[in-house]
Amino acid sequence: MPLIETEEAARRLARAIASDLSLYNEDKIVTGITNDNLFDALAEEIEEGRALFKRRVSPDLYPRNFYDRALVDILVKAKAHIKSKLW
Repeated sequence: MPLIETEEAARRLARAIASDLSLYNEDKIVTGITNDNLFDALAEEIEEGRALFKRRVSPDLYPRNFYDRALVDILVKAKAHIKSKLW
C-alpha cells in the first residue's frame, strides 16, 4: 500500500483512526473523561492507532501532529457533554 503523501489524506486517516477509537471504546472514554485520566485509560489503543498512522503516512507528514489533533477533536471536544473536573 503506498504512503499517504497529502495533508488532506493524512488528516482524513487521522480522523478515521480517532473515530474508530471513539466508536469502539465509548465506555473507556466516558470513564476516562469523568476521572480525568482519558489518555491513560486509552494509552494502548491510542498508541496502536499512532503506529498505524505512522506506517501509512509519509515521514514528512508524520511530525505535523494530525493524529494528536484528531484525538483532541474526536475524543475530547466531541465529548464535552460528559461531566468532568476540567469543565
